[in-house]
Amino acid sequence: MNLPNSLTISRIFVVPLLVAILLTGTIQQREFWGGLLFVGASFTDWLDGYLARKRNQVTTLGILLDPIADKLLVASAFIALVQMQIVPAWMVVVIVGREFAVSGLRSIASAEGFTIDASTMGKFKMVFQVLAVTLLICGSAVKDSIFRWIGEILLWAVVAFSIISMIQYFWRFWSQIDERVKYRQRQKAIPLMTKQGEKSNV
Repeated sequence: MNLPNSLTISRIFVVPLLVAILLTGTIQQREFWGGLLFVGASFTDWLDGYLARKRNQVTTLGILLDPIADKLLVASAFIALVQMQIVPAWMVVVIVGREFAVSGLRSIASAEGFTIDASTMGKFKMVFQVLAVTLLICGSAVKDSIFRWIGEILLWAVVAFSIISMIQYFWRFWSQIDERVKYRQRQKAIPLMTKQGEKSNV
């Protein structure tokens, strides 16, 4: 256990606290505290990766836990916003569904022996996602708040980035898995051709 992994695990433990703050109506200034907590947790996403690389402390545990922590944090925030009737449920289904789909593709790719790197569109999605959630949480106290208005615009951008980046991931996955399948078929065909050649010589 090192500092980067501790930050990643702390992000997981923040999830129930964030949901409790956002969905407990009796908490005064819950929008402020919820937004502050989400921003702080999102900052640790960058910080743990930076520290792991700088200190040469990249571990298998950190590689496995970091995307799980990110998805739990974002998904819980969006689900809470749906419960607060701030974000349409269908948008959250698209965003969260994309995360599950990409995670599944990466798992299959890892089992096949290759990786799918994060696309530029996916990185933009993450930035817009954090900004949208933060503004929507902070602007939820006032119906016509400028923060909420900007957050809703950014949310549409997140949905667009999610769909486009998911298509990119599927395309990369299909291209590489197709090459793997063809390679295995060629490898299987070589012994058969060799045996046929030996028989013909006899």
